[in-house]
Amino acid sequence: MYNLHVIKLGSSTIVNRPAIFEEIYKVTQRGGKVLLVAGGAEGIKQKYKQIDREIPFLTLESGDEVRYCSPEEMPIIRAAYHEFILAKVQENLKKYDLSVFAQCGGENQIVTGQKANPLKVIKNNKTVIVRDSLFGNFTGCKVDFLKSALQAFDVVCIAPPILDPELGEFINIDADMLAAHLAVELEAQHLRFVTSTPGILKDIEDAGSTIQDVYLGDEVHSIKGRMKQKVRAANFAIHQGVCDVCITGPHTLEGTGKTWFWQMERDLNDMDLLKKVARIPSVSKDEHELASYLVDYVRYPGVSGHIDEVGNVVFQKGNGPYQLMLLGHMDTVPHNWQAQSDNEGISGRGVVDAKGCFVNFIEMLKEVEVPEHGSLLVIGAVEEEISSSKGAHFIRDHYRADAVIIGEPSGEHSLTLGYYGLFKLEITIRKEQEHTAAKDTMSVIDQLYVVVEEIRTRVQHIDPQCLSSLIDVKHSNHKGILTVTGILNFRISPSAGKDYKASIPLDFGEDISVQVLRATPGFANPRNCTLVKAFVRSFAKEGKSIHYIKKRGTSDMNTLATTWDSVPMVAYGPGDSSLDHTNHEYLHFHEVETTRKILKEAVDQWFRLKVGE
Repeated sequence: MYNLHVIKLGSSTIVNRPAIFEEIYKVTQRGGKVLLVAGGAEGIKQKYKQIDREIPFLTLESGDEVRYCSPEEMPIIRAAYHEFILAKVQENLKKYDLSVFAQCGGENQIVTGQKANPLKVIKNNKTVIVRDSLFGNFTGCKVDFLKSALQAFDVVCIAPPILDPELGEFINIDADMLAAHLAVELEAQHLRFVTSTPGILKDIEDAGSTIQDVYLGDEVHSIKGRMKQKVRAANFAIHQGVCDVCITGPHTLEGTGKTWFWQMERDLNDMDLLKKVARIPSVSKDEHELASYLVDYVRYPGVSGHIDEVGNVVFQKGNGPYQLMLLGHMDTVPHNWQAQSDNEGISGRGVVDAKGCFVNFIEMLKEVEVPEHGSLLVIGAVEEEISSSKGAHFIRDHYRADAVIIGEPSGEHSLTLGYYGLFKLEITIRKEQEHTAAKDTMSVIDQLYVVVEEIRTRVQHIDPQCLSSLIDVKHSNHKGILTVTGILNFRISPSAGKDYKASIPLDFGEDISVQVLRATPGFANPRNCTLVKAFVRSFAKEGKSIHYIKKRGTSDMNTLATTWDSVPMVAYGPGDSSLDHTNHEYLHFHEVETTRKILKEAVDQWFRLKVGE
């Protein structure tokens, strides 16, 4: 499951700040799956007030006060969650027509735990042992049930208490740790702790003193009270899971008051941003968190930034008439794994394809001087890795550029001048079931392969350089009607032209339908344009010769070229493209540094050459 957000809401946020539910609604509208974990202090306070009963507390040896949850208090605590917390969550989310599944974790044994050891507490200035405190720790959850619930409902809300199956009793658990454990168990992409303060404050009396980053080994001396548990939970999550982790506030997901936790040592060199971007999951259609982080991060002089209406992140420097666009993409293919850095480089999903390239674009914004006549657009597109190419289509139809550099791995010594196009077909065959021994019978699967070979012949006739692969086959039998569906991909060379689709007949009779899912042409840029000349000079300045390549994959260059066919476009960036989409993506830091220098000089040269023209 991708695009899963585990969001821990404090009880005061739930009870007193209904605006948070509009933010959660927006997460669902972006396609996110939401697991809320609800705190209960405010609800418990209201329940005890309702029944005119004093809340019992214990003082630990550390001096911290904790709520005393004895067997007599547990029914009251459970009632408080249902009446004042879960009911409030459901009431607010249903205002946005969201379907909600909400319950205490221990009900139906969805979340289980183990009662903690007896507590040493201070009572009448003496240390005493309290054995009946029903407080405990997480031991497990029904992962399959929760995943099914997340598919069936817009929002799933889980709150303490949970169940100790050995005792057969409900036990209380810290809601922050519950959120962290559930995020790890469900392999969530994003974990957020929404608080009443703007992240962790260096000075708890100064709301503007947010600590923006906490790295491995950092000691945060200003944390007190409930914030200690949030920090403990955040550290647990970054060590155990693949999700990005952030404490946000006050009472909001989207504000600028955020403290990020990083599973990495503090890095004062130029690779810090790359290491962070690699650690924010952004599988296609789940790019918003990365885009939001980058808009908050980039505060360079003269640079403006925003997220456009389809989710692309856009930065601009300069307002002159000559516009150079640097177009990368933020999304990756599945699956995520925990990024790891060493002295030589970094591994992780997307570091090669193509976060390293896009981070180079952003870092270059700091250093490049855009002349008065120029403007520089740096855009991180969404959905490049899937057929929709939503971000690039929007850019093609709503932006302009005099030249484009695409952020895709070419290696430091090469410049990509073009890409093959993509011709993607869905072939569906339906026929009545027959006995396999009947005369002249042919299974629908055999028939699919016959049709595939015929289509291959027809495509090769108009493009002998094409490549093809049958990437998916599905078969079903419903009430005696056999159906097989296959997805057939072609990589189409630039020589096939823009209108190749019209030259390929795809009619095979009434039982066979062929739907064109994508028909993107190839593109090849000439070597004699100003943009290529700028790179030639840049390579020469670094003492390197330039190697021109054309790739058999596709990129957003192809989408732009469907209408921007007179706009010069090349692709350049660090990384070995043979590692794209594999579980072995690794990017060398020295290559990142070299390509960053060449990129900056190429941008400088392009602006100089445009002045000359």
